[in-house]
Amino acid sequence: MYLSKLFIPLLKEIPSEAKIKSHQLMLRTGMIKQSSTGIYSWLPLGFKIMKKIEQIVREEQNKIGAQELLMPTIQSAEIWKESGRYDDYGEEMLRIKDRQGKEMLYGPTNEELITEIFRASVKSYKSLPQLLYHIQWKFRDELRPRFGVMRCKEFFMKDAYSFDVNDEEAKKSYNKMFFAYLNTFKRLGLTAIPMAADTGPIGGDLSHEFIILAETGESKIYSDKRIFDIDISKHSSEEKSIQDLRKKYDEFYAVTDDKYKKEDFEKKVKKENQLVTKGIEVGHIFYFGDKYSKPLKCSVDLKDGKKVNVKMGSYGVGVSRLVAAIIEAKFNNNIMRWPESVSPFDVAIIPSLKKNDKSNQEKAEKICSFLLKNKIDVLLDDTDEHLSAKFKKFDLIGIPYQIILGSKSSDDKFEFKEVNGKTESLSLEDIKNKLLNNRS
Repeated sequence: MYLSKLFIPLLKEIPSEAKIKSHQLMLRTGMIKQSSTGIYSWLPLGFKIMKKIEQIVREEQNKIGAQELLMPTIQSAEIWKESGRYDDYGEEMLRIKDRQGKEMLYGPTNEELITEIFRASVKSYKSLPQLLYHIQWKFRDELRPRFGVMRCKEFFMKDAYSFDVNDEEAKKSYNKMFFAYLNTFKRLGLTAIPMAADTGPIGGDLSHEFIILAETGESKIYSDKRIFDIDISKHSSEEKSIQDLRKKYDEFYAVTDDKYKKEDFEKKVKKENQLVTKGIEVGHIFYFGDKYSKPLKCSVDLKDGKKVNVKMGSYGVGVSRLVAAIIEAKFNNNIMRWPESVSPFDVAIIPSLKKNDKSNQEKAEKICSFLLKNKIDVLLDDTDEHLSAKFKKFDLIGIPYQIILGSKSSDDKFEFKEVNGKTESLSLEDIKNKLLNNRS
């Protein structure tokens, strides 16, 4: 891809309405454009990053046996009235009527709809357990949308739901999702800590928020620093291994402000290990038993012929929010470096171009062609800006690697730079191998 052909409306100045790093950067690099208050269009650069995050989320869900489906954005009000949440949910729910006067709503979440789908389809305990998920747009009419896509009205989210025959089996599904979330965030280059949290309007008695540390986070957290030393790579997806991992996390105090009790914190955590800071919620999991299956009459037949309401859990990841969360974690001193797993391009080629000398441009195009043939995604800067201006621009765009064609390059060796890291003189073959190895 040539930079001159990429639809990327860069801004020179920081927009006045943008107060946090992610909002500023996403507007400046043309990742998003505000459509109306709290609602954004996703432009090619931002959309490409979001779709890569979506795919990683999908892969980790599939690994634990979750099955993907797709539910509509518009739902009937009837099933929400059955569950008792239609009037309770509040003004965040956008209520509408179709031309026949039927009450509808733009889904803020999907517990009711997935339960209705399940109860119409599954009748026997033999079909359990089930893990179902979808990745879909949601709408919540936030009173004060702010911070760009971090807290907006329309957002892209992964919702998963578990259905089990009893509490014991349901906790196994909960643990599977707990493990999948840790692996998901690790692949995104984030250290996310599971913290005991309030269940809020979803309900239930067991819940964890997955928090990454960030000064701009809305959640205040209280934690034992030693929790960051837990190595999830030593654990597998086997139930016993996941249980051991859960126990390790449960050994350390880690809660959001709605669960915080000063006396517990000071009693359980030595002063030198106490961490009080802010964080961003990137995922939330709930176990709520029969909160929805009971009023919605979602039951299965047991072996002895008795009926039992299925036990359910709900598991959310804000896919669009994760774009902003990664920026908050990685953007520093006006330099962004996307993790290789979600970077919009694998490498940028930045040639120094002179008016009457096309040698660097020709060399850049040959390098680009070679890398593309090896399935390496390349962005070639073919603009006539000065090299220093190009560097500043790519510091913001955040592609993790750069091939620089300037005074330090030769016929067979090129300047290969890791953004915010070291610079080497490498052959094209070495550059190709390095990029392919880093991707894996």
